[in-house]
Amino acid sequence: MTPSVTSLPELGQAVLNAPMKRRRRVVALAGAPASGKSTLATAFCDALNEAGQRAQVVPMDGFHLHNPILVERGLLARKGAPETFDAAGFLHLVGRLGDEPEIVFPVFDRTRDIAIAGAGIVDEACETVIVEGNYLLLDRPLWRDLRQHMDLSVLVAVEIEILRARLVARWLEHGLSPAEATARAEGNDLANAALIAQTSLPADVIWAGGEGTTEMPV
Repeated sequence: MTPSVTSLPELGQAVLNAPMKRRRRVVALAGAPASGKSTLATAFCDALNEAGQRAQVVPMDGFHLHNPILVERGLLARKGAPETFDAAGFLHLVGRLGDEPEIVFPVFDRTRDIAIAGAGIVDEACETVIVEGNYLLLDRPLWRDLRQHMDLSVLVAVEIEILRARLVARWLEHGLSPAEATARAEGNDLANAALIAQTSLPADVIWAGGEGTTEMPV
């Protein structure tokens, strides 16, 4: 059975216990849309840095295809699905994270709904990279090859009804009507969540949330 952790110290210990394959740790935080993986990645990164362990987050979202390309391919309504990302480019980046002293990566600007090239840098002092994204454990061509570059993989587990409520609320905040928000959540986001649940490789650790001290192991 896959072990579960419910606090940042437990997660930190799991990371420190994982054998390092290369000069820098690479940790995957995977989960469905609205599972809270981005929030967890930021909190975990901050806790590691406060404990004196240099860490940085690298989001998968920087590899979104540009909207005009999605329009041309008839995929704009499915933005966020695996086929709407540059999977080959993302795999190439992740393969470099463990060894190269400095790595430049793209970042997704949600306000402008575009990816910005060269907007992030993992520097030489970084000891742990936290890669976060929906499809880090997806068992499909290219995506499944990510696993070999990870020292530890973590799946953020959230019940489907909680995901649904969060996703509808997210689209309401973007100005959609209740009917539009529900349709957007169920027609795209929850379909992607189902794909993740049904077509993912097993994680090393399950994040089940929880309260507790944020003091990290050193």
